[in-house]
Amino acid sequence: MNRRYLARIALTAGVLLGTPPAATAAPQQDAPSQQADSTSADTLPKFILNPLNITALRTPRRIFSTAAPVSVVDSLTIRNERPTSAAEAINDLPGVDINGVGPNQQRPTIRGQRGQRILLLEDGLRLNNARRQADFGELPAIVDISHVDRIEVVRGPASVLYGSDAIGGVVNLITGEAPPADMGDVFGGRATFSYRTSGEQLWPSSDVWGRSGKVGFRASASYRDAQDYESASGTFGDITLQNDATVFGTGVRDSNFGLFLDYQLGDSQKVYAEVNRYRAEDAGFGFVRPEDIGDEDGLAIDIKYPEQTVTKLKTGYRAADLDLPVADRVDASVYYMDNERDFDFDVFIPFGAPGTGLTSEQRNFTDLETVGLRLEAAKLLFGRHLLTYGMDYYHDDSNNTDLVTTTVVPFPGAPPSTEVDDTPTVPYATYDKLGVFAQTEFELGERAAVILGGRWQTFGATPQPTPGLDELPGDARESTVVAAANGMVEVAPNLNLVGSVGRGFRAPNLIELFFNGAVPEGNGFQVSNPELKPETSWNVDGGFKYRRSNVAFEGYYFRTWLNDGIRIAATGDSVGPFPAFQNVNVESLRLQGVELVARYQIIDPLEIGGTFTWLDGTDNTENNSENNPLSNTYSSRVTGELTYRRPSGSWWAEYQIRHQGAQKDADFVIGTPIGAELPAFTVMNLRGGVELFDFGATTNELVLGIENLTDVLYAEFANATFFRPAPGRTLLLSWTTRF
Repeated sequence: MNRRYLARIALTAGVLLGTPPAATAAPQQDAPSQQADSTSADTLPKFILNPLNITALRTPRRIFSTAAPVSVVDSLTIRNERPTSAAEAINDLPGVDINGVGPNQQRPTIRGQRGQRILLLEDGLRLNNARRQADFGELPAIVDISHVDRIEVVRGPASVLYGSDAIGGVVNLITGEAPPADMGDVFGGRATFSYRTSGEQLWPSSDVWGRSGKVGFRASASYRDAQDYESASGTFGDITLQNDATVFGTGVRDSNFGLFLDYQLGDSQKVYAEVNRYRAEDAGFGFVRPEDIGDEDGLAIDIKYPEQTVTKLKTGYRAADLDLPVADRVDASVYYMDNERDFDFDVFIPFGAPGTGLTSEQRNFTDLETVGLRLEAAKLLFGRHLLTYGMDYYHDDSNNTDLVTTTVVPFPGAPPSTEVDDTPTVPYATYDKLGVFAQTEFELGERAAVILGGRWQTFGATPQPTPGLDELPGDARESTVVAAANGMVEVAPNLNLVGSVGRGFRAPNLIELFFNGAVPEGNGFQVSNPELKPETSWNVDGGFKYRRSNVAFEGYYFRTWLNDGIRIAATGDSVGPFPAFQNVNVESLRLQGVELVARYQIIDPLEIGGTFTWLDGTDNTENNSENNPLSNTYSSRVTGELTYRRPSGSWWAEYQIRHQGAQKDADFVIGTPIGAELPAFTVMNLRGGVELFDFGATTNELVLGIENLTDVLYAEFANATFFRPAPGRTLLLSWTTRF
């Protein structure tokens, strides 16, 4: 068998069959690829082009040798920065933005796309479900960031490998497993306690891992108690806060427990099982009281998640170096998730006179169970071309209850009029997704490679008998085909040119298809539309990757066309006293942007790096000025980082800066307190760590940080129009003991 491919299969086994948790930050040998590596991997900058990734092509390799725009946040960065969520951990990456506030509610935005247009994975298996609102998507917080070993972010569509929702990009949260069998009998662990002054956040967590013979394990647990945090005082647009303001609904009490077990069947085969349980209480969407921002008579909205419980079970089989007629590598997984959530939506609409207005209190409970499987195999063809193929299937079963209490006081002194409605707004339903995919990497000599892939996907949503509903909407069924092509050419020993073109898609979810009831704001009625088609997109990327012994650059230009986008629109009819609305396929968007990343190792312990992102979009839909999708993300952003690491490893320090330029294309925010333009802001962080009191195999590290160093008032742009500012100056204190 091809010697280079044997090395690739061996590396695949090392990644897929388990990486030693205690050694995830150690240098790794470079993955074989179509391009010859003229520089040792151990001497390269660690930030952008040296880390391994597996998400982009499902074959482990360095970013430098990956024909796709991808970024990796490694375990060392996660441990040093102690982010409150995975979304916060990736916020400084090119093309990435953040939506939501607080440790529980933050979600990623990639290339101006957010919510269900971003696919969230855990170890390659989807976490998106059919019951989440399209603009918000699933919470990365259901996977505890303190137990994540690395985060891989693919920018741009990846529907060939992962199916629906992967239009804007993919975020893959890769968790730790048991030590591999070649480490022998080992035992280790770590315990961490973190404290942040914002929200007085207390966060203890622990991991224990080991192996005895053929049996390996990893167990983890964490608990977090965070109160509502305070913003800084100051001015942001037309808003001026004379004093620090409480951002209500930003606290949470959550816990996470996990257990992973594996049994080694041979040198490169194992079976495994994993169970995780996440529970969150008293989380919220976040809001500042209208009177705190000078809007005494403004609309008041309070969105809360009193309780969410997510239970995940997973089992599978992994093998490498099989040398079978149809496969050299096999990865098979079966997955179950039960996601239960309480959702409260309270709205007060004032009528002008004191004591008058409309109050709507909505209570929803959703229980969504998901069963899924993914089968994947890889085979070397003709000694040089790698075929990856497989199928995936997911079945969602959704049950829910609704209760809406509406109270109206029409004029001063009038008695309140109250109505109660417990009619479900979404019927019980099942949702099935089935996909078959194949991807082939063709080596075109020693300096070029082309990757071609395709997927056939079908989905079907079926309403089920629902208490309180006499009539059900019709079934929704659709199928689609997507394809992608990636290419890489080595034009110089340290320079690769990269290009890609691909089609993505997103199937409409249960809310978009079947919601039938009053909208949460209480000023309209939404009717179901089971005839919705999937959103589709075409994306083109072109760029380069350059590296030398102490320098690395990466640059991309991309252009995306989104068609049949789903958007709510007025039907022209009425339901009772309310105007009627319905989700329809109308949206036609063009998005483009530039993403640049650079890293320079000045001397061995000192590195400087940064990113630049520019985004622009055109909405070709009628009345587009009210709905430009890029209005709630930045148009340009620059980040910078200076890091010093003592060669002995005894201490380190880093300074980070992020500047987001003003977003002037924000017509839809006129009339809100923030004004017609999202203002520019600059935020800085300072962190450092030192090892203390090491005894034998036990090490201790203290991390100190100051986040939002200059105590500036700002809001991430997606959180600006419904004003939810970020925390003010925050002190981070964290202690970790490893054994």
